[in-house]
Amino acid sequence: MSTTSEGPARSEAEMMIAEAKKALWVMVGLLAVMWVIQLVNAPTDYDLSREFGIVTRDPASLPEIFTAPFLHYGWDHIEANSGPLFVFGFLAAYRGVKKWLGVSVLIIVASGLGIWFISPTSAVTVGASGLVFGYFGYIIVRGLFDRHPIDIVIGLVMALCFAYQFVSLLPTEEGVSWQGHMFGFVGGIVGGWLFRDKRPKAVAAPDATTTLLPKNLT
Repeated sequence: MSTTSEGPARSEAEMMIAEAKKALWVMVGLLAVMWVIQLVNAPTDYDLSREFGIVTRDPASLPEIFTAPFLHYGWDHIEANSGPLFVFGFLAAYRGVKKWLGVSVLIIVASGLGIWFISPTSAVTVGASGLVFGYFGYIIVRGLFDRHPIDIVIGLVMALCFAYQFVSLLPTEEGVSWQGHMFGFVGGIVGGWLFRDKRPKAVAAPDATTTLLPKNLT
C-alpha cells in the first residue's frame, strides 16, 4: 500500500523538478539573448532601441510592442532589470514553461499597449520592466487562482519582500515608464486568472432511488 500511495506523489515531484530545470534554462537563455542584444546595441549609441522601441500612438510602431522588452538604453538599465526578471520569471515558469509562454505574451501585449496609448507624446520606450512587473503580479495571484498552498506562500513572500516595487506602478519618477509597469502588472494578474489550472467539475452521483427506464431507439 505504501508503494502505491508514494508513487503518484513521487511522480508529481519529479515532474515539478523537471519543469523547474527547464524554467531555469529558459530564463538563462532569455537573459543571454537580452545581453547579447545589449552588446550589439551599446556601441551604436542605442540605435536599435530608437528603431525598435515603442513610439507613443504611432500606428506604425505597434509591432515594436514585441521587440521593445528585449532592448535597453544603458548598462544600468539592463542591470536593474536582469535580477528581478530572472527571479520573477523563474517563479512564473517553474510550474510549466508552456503556460509561462502564454502568460509572457499576454504581459508583453498588455504592457506594450499601455505604453503605446498613454505614454508622453513622441516618447520611445524600451525595457523589460513591463515583463518584470507582469511576472510579479502573476506570481502574487497564481496560488490563489490555482489553489496551490506552495504558490500562495510564494506569492505572499514575494509581495512582502518586494512591497517597495508597488511605488513604481505610479508616476513618481520622470523618464521611467510607470505605464509599462502598471499595465504589465495588470496583465500578469489577468494571466493568473486566464491560465489558472482548470479543475474538473464534480459529477453528482446518481440517486439510488431513481428508476432507470429502458431506452427506446428509433
